[in-house]
Amino acid sequence: MSDAVLSIGPQPGHVCFIGAGPGAADLITLRGAKALANATVVLFDALTDPGFQALAPKALWVDVGKRGFCNSTAQAHIDALLVHYGRQGECVARLKGGDPSVFGRLEEEIEALAEAGLSYEVIPGITAALAAAAATGRPLTRRGRGRSVALSTAMTREGAFTAGQRADTEVFYMAGRQLAALSRRLLDAGWAADTPVMVVSRAGCADQSQSDHTVATLAAAVVLHAGRPSVVTVGVGASPMAASTARTVQGSEFEGHHAKACASA
Repeated sequence: MSDAVLSIGPQPGHVCFIGAGPGAADLITLRGAKALANATVVLFDALTDPGFQALAPKALWVDVGKRGFCNSTAQAHIDALLVHYGRQGECVARLKGGDPSVFGRLEEEIEALAEAGLSYEVIPGITAALAAAAATGRPLTRRGRGRSVALSTAMTREGAFTAGQRADTEVFYMAGRQLAALSRRLLDAGWAADTPVMVVSRAGCADQSQSDHTVATLAAAVVLHAGRPSVVTVGVGASPMAASTARTVQGSEFEGHHAKACASA
């Protein structure tokens, strides 16, 4: 492990990359929440829950969000801000949606800190693919037929739109506005027209939405998820389980069932 990488949480002149999780603020890890509470400056992504600010109310919150097809903060500017606040001796938290290492430009930001001689650590978070699987009760891996998973972004750095067939289940990020094009690319890559596809928008949020399609009919999801950040699961992990008719008990409903069970014990 590099001497620059420390597991100490935000300290003066130190940057802590924190995975905020995919949506609701309570999906952050305990370690992430504790680190955020120690920050004096927070550089936060677009789509992070405003509720996070209650964890560090005295910190300076700086919006450095990026959104596809929208005005976004330039990566070079984000790198410069990390170095600037780090050199000022601030306890810097870089709050990233999902997991910092999954399509989060983590490499560029670590390189900027390394060149400046600043220390850092990375606290992982729940990525959107996992949140979508959890919300729909559809495991990404299935015993005997779903042994591999690929996380992909359909858009390359050069702006080209691509798709492949690299695993039993493939999850595409940042393809919400180009689902028709993704359908064509999947067919070109060899996916069968009737391969199951699931689209989940705002995974992990109270208003998350899910719809089922096939590779051939994926374009229909554009209207259903318009303007909402979405993940697209293709293949084995998108297919409903045999027990999918069983009702999932979540959140406060679970607490109610648990309380009744305890009372009757």
